[in-house]
Amino acid sequence: MKNEFLRAITELAAEKNLPKEAILQAMEDALVSAHKKSGELTGNVIAHIDRETGEHHLFLEKKAVDDVEDAEVEMSLTEAIKFRRDAQIGDIISIEVFPSNAGRIAAQTAKQVVLQRLREAEREMVFEEFVGRETDIVSGQIQRVESNHVVIDLGKTEAILPLAEQIRTEHYRPGTRMKFYLLEVHRSSRGPQLVVSRTHKELLRRLFELEVPEILKGVVELKSIAREAGYRSKVAVTTRQEGVDPVGSCVGLRGIRIQNIVNELNGERIDVIQWDANPTRLVANALSPAQVLTVSIAEEENTALVVVPDRQLSLAIGKEGQNARLAAKLTGWRIDIKPESVTEPEGVTTAATATESQAETGEIEKEAAQPRPEDVAEETEVPVDSQSNAELAATDTDAEAVPTEVIPTIRFAEDLLASPPADTKKKKKTKSKRKERIDDTEIKKKPTKRSRRPIIEDEEDLDVLDEELEPLDHESKEIEI
Repeated sequence: MKNEFLRAITELAAEKNLPKEAILQAMEDALVSAHKKSGELTGNVIAHIDRETGEHHLFLEKKAVDDVEDAEVEMSLTEAIKFRRDAQIGDIISIEVFPSNAGRIAAQTAKQVVLQRLREAEREMVFEEFVGRETDIVSGQIQRVESNHVVIDLGKTEAILPLAEQIRTEHYRPGTRMKFYLLEVHRSSRGPQLVVSRTHKELLRRLFELEVPEILKGVVELKSIAREAGYRSKVAVTTRQEGVDPVGSCVGLRGIRIQNIVNELNGERIDVIQWDANPTRLVANALSPAQVLTVSIAEEENTALVVVPDRQLSLAIGKEGQNARLAAKLTGWRIDIKPESVTEPEGVTTAATATESQAETGEIEKEAAQPRPEDVAEETEVPVDSQSNAELAATDTDAEAVPTEVIPTIRFAEDLLASPPADTKKKKKTKSKRKERIDDTEIKKKPTKRSRRPIIEDEEDLDVLDEELEPLDHESKEIEI
């Protein structure tokens, strides 16, 4: 019988994944509660189960005192000496008791106590396990999606993925397995509460440690990480061993290592750059993949002034300033990016700043001063005031002065509307196929009603009618310009 009891305790410990001692302790507490529930025992009752035989014993503890005030917890020295000869004042005397078998109510109480103690032991074990893994990476399966958080099944317990720690571009579907960063572990009334994250930048560090053995061994070190979860990240790496390429180690053969990390993050772009102690080279590397011409460091203002080619300006800034923003987070410097075309001897200004300053001083170069071939009049030329040509040529402050006579004549829509229309040639056909040039000043109004010719049957009458109507036809025709 005793062996069966110990065997059941062993099986329960294996099923609950709990230590055997924790279950025996729960059984001892259940025995005490059951006998107290029956009302036979009061005071300080202690139960003890023999770990080898499985036998249990109940003890009543009392304190030896001179003057007994509470008989349930105290006893006189004379009585204490009967149970232990060397007893003294203040000693705790254990007296074994033998109560009768507990009834149904007491047994039900013992069962509830055992279950409660087992749940508490499980929660405490889970807490001790995960509190040591805090700031580590865990793998779990999405169990359900609620309004403001996602519940993750970690096997032994559940974790919460709050809305603030979720990536906006990700879709969390039940049954999907993902890796999470264990952000926080704390106790609660319902057991240990675990909070995980998908947006934390340390998640990227843990993923690199899993995929790159050199980082886990310490040969390659991740110096800095800048991340915008779901979109793009930058990682600066360096090596502690000569002859090891840190960037190549992180990328892997044919990019297999970095591709595994990208797949885990659902396509998030990751830039791996070389860390450098020189801030000038570090800032230049951080703006990768853009090419950098020069970098000027102002340590007092903690600012780095970067000059890039004009064609690389948009690449250096990135979409909505993302590349420059991540580079600033990665290096810790405030980065000001300037195009090469607006670099001046006194300093460098951005394209927007240069435009504003030139607009204030009136030095903006007009597009009209640089005529395109299709804008130059080929057949008909409209004269342009020589003074306006000189003013247009003078606005080009960066180039040499262009003579007025060299500037070609340009057609503007305003000049065409303001000037009178040029003479226009219009061909007019008559029955005799004669051509006549009509001046614009001699145009007359078109008659409201078109004259109709009478029906002529005789050919002689038709010739006479044509001679009479011929001058009228010349005068009634209208030429539209």
